[in-house]
Amino acid sequence: MEQYEILIIGGGPAGMMAAVSAAGQGAKVLLLERNSRLGRKLLITGKGRCNVTNNCDRDTLLNNIPRNPRFLYSAFAQFSPEDTIAFFENRGLPLKTERGNRVFPVSDKAADVERTLESAVRDFGAEIRTGRAERLILEDGAVKGVLCEDGTEYRAGAVILACGGRSYPLTGSTGDGYALAAQAGHKIVPPVPSLIPILTEESDPKEMQGLSLKNVTLTVSKKGKPVYEELGELLFTHFGLSGPLVLSASAHMAGKKPAGDCGEKFYASMLKGEGYSLSIDWKPGLSEEQLDRRPLRDFAKYQNKDVINSLGELLPRKSIPVILRRAGIPFETKVNSITKEQRHALLNALKRFTLTPVGFRPIEEAIITSGGVDVKQVNPRNMESKLCQGLYFAGEMLDVDGYTGGFNLQIAFATGYLAGQSAAR
Repeated sequence: MEQYEILIIGGGPAGMMAAVSAAGQGAKVLLLERNSRLGRKLLITGKGRCNVTNNCDRDTLLNNIPRNPRFLYSAFAQFSPEDTIAFFENRGLPLKTERGNRVFPVSDKAADVERTLESAVRDFGAEIRTGRAERLILEDGAVKGVLCEDGTEYRAGAVILACGGRSYPLTGSTGDGYALAAQAGHKIVPPVPSLIPILTEESDPKEMQGLSLKNVTLTVSKKGKPVYEELGELLFTHFGLSGPLVLSASAHMAGKKPAGDCGEKFYASMLKGEGYSLSIDWKPGLSEEQLDRRPLRDFAKYQNKDVINSLGELLPRKSIPVILRRAGIPFETKVNSITKEQRHALLNALKRFTLTPVGFRPIEEAIITSGGVDVKQVNPRNMESKLCQGLYFAGEMLDVDGYTGGFNLQIAFATGYLAGQSAAR
């Protein structure tokens, strides 16, 4: 049995920041990670570039957190996006702010973010060990340490659970922390996928799979009422839609159910009957009048060709058959015989490309997990359990989550920092 002042379970971004924060106060800290290396999930964030935070004010930050944003008010007051940026740049990692105030390392390498965090953990004197916590050691309503599956026992005056959620289990996010929290009496809001690709009823996306569209507008409506609209990038896949726009849109869509059977068939029916529809505007920069006139240039240039061979300057090649079919224009129609009505139908297909969402991909493919430890049982001023003395929480295992754009990592860093500071007091 070994004795520490603070034991942190989970070596992701929240756990590493908690270790830095606590060790920086002079506490004897052990960071316990089940993987052989820290931050495995961090390495795949932002397509390997790692969107570390969003360079915005607190109101904007809170407005981009759909679940329990008020719970995070104290955490963000203690550790803001400005603090995140300063932390990394003061540790020698230059950052840059891109479209949508998204902050990335100048190197565009998530590995540099992980290395910076890990080196900070070591520099501040926290110890790092590999092991999987199996259960908490509880005595008289307080946590006293953990017992690992290999029989190793670690004692500590405070334990911080930063085990992550259920998404990307190959990186170690298998939901272990939920069982530990439940052992201490905490209610777990059933975890469901969030920021996840969407399955569609139509086969058009499969026909265009691999095609990425930039600067398009995606609108999500429920029973005819828009609930989300944003300009950005999306990707057609063999099952439906993915890409940044789609991941953000998924967070606005109800119908997600607790993760039990995580197979594709289970998720494929979760949105049926919910009344959702998706609409893509392929040319949001053009008014309908402008877009109605735009093909005339191409038609004049290719007036003796079939229409399917005349739209290459307006649309990606993969999309042309799909758009023409939606517009009801036969592929072999000669350009010089296109009617005004057909041109208007083409416009409508481009400005209102509708799809029917029927579900989500499995939770293993979600960027984050929605659900987790019920925040009503956690003190927002210090991240300590209201049920068990000395037990703290940080990161994705809490029932808070944000949209894409660096908001979820900011949640991890802020809650990790606050939990570490609080436990070390």
